[in-house]
Amino acid sequence: MSAPILVVGPSWVGDMVMAQALFMRLREQDPTAAIDVLAPGWSLPILARMPEVRRGIELPLGHGQLGLGARIGLGRILRSERYGRAIVLPGSWKSALVPWVARIPRRTGYRRELRYGLLNDLRPLDKSLLPTTAQRFVALVGDRAPSATPAVPQPRLRAEPGRVSALAQQWALDRSRPAVALMPGAEYGPSKRWPSANFAQLAAALAAAGREVWIFGSGKERELGAVIARGNAGVRNLCGETALADVVDLLSAATAAVTNDSGLMHVAAAVGTPLIAIFGSSSPAHTPPLAQGARILYRGLSCSPCFERECPLGHLNCLREITPDQVLAALP
Repeated sequence: MSAPILVVGPSWVGDMVMAQALFMRLREQDPTAAIDVLAPGWSLPILARMPEVRRGIELPLGHGQLGLGARIGLGRILRSERYGRAIVLPGSWKSALVPWVARIPRRTGYRRELRYGLLNDLRPLDKSLLPTTAQRFVALVGDRAPSATPAVPQPRLRAEPGRVSALAQQWALDRSRPAVALMPGAEYGPSKRWPSANFAQLAAALAAAGREVWIFGSGKERELGAVIARGNAGVRNLCGETALADVVDLLSAATAAVTNDSGLMHVAAAVGTPLIAIFGSSSPAHTPPLAQGARILYRGLSCSPCFERECPLGHLNCLREITPDQVLAALP
């Protein structure tokens, strides 16, 4: 059996889901590979739904924290695991520290932030060859930088259908009607969020057509969900109520989902939910949902994509010009 592999995972929900394509490729290369993922605590329930991952190892630090002592201490603990290789997905200097302290002999990652020495298998990043995040992850599997754009396996999170009935009962969800999931948040900022008034209009139209509507998001989106659900009996605001594992299972039971370019977009794609993805300041050429048949609504204006957190021109036309009627027409 080959030595186990440590992957230093990303800090965002969507990126962690897309990283499954890397884990899948590693297992294709070596079906016996034991893959451990060093990741933030929030991501452990997602990693538990990836059959390729042996275990998730919590990095007990918040996003952006240096935590030098914690990283060194964790690296020393991991020496006993005798990993043969580490693959570091984030581009920061600090993310490469644990594998170096753990004395993992081969440490792979992209040439970023003066990581010479910490990583000894440094790769150039050719963005023209690797335009998407998932392609950049998968390209790190081989022994050298690729000469062609690699194929990307479609992430497949394992849902637990047996939990859906219990969850539906817990939140009094009506499963006799087809459910459409709405994900109106986007952690990155307002320039990735389709206007709440549009989501509210869409929710009302879906409820009037006899569909159940489930709104998912974090506690930060609780009020946003309340605005969308207000006055509609068939619309349930579950923002901040459900754990991430619950969302995986409930999304697998939805007949469709409408979402911004967000982490939950990638979760919905990975459980096979028919998907309408709305892009504003970001680009579907960079972080598309990795699912066949996903419908993307993107205006592609002359100012797009700007990748800004807030619209620098103040009009947000890239999102405002996508109407609820267009979304309704795209839904299965």
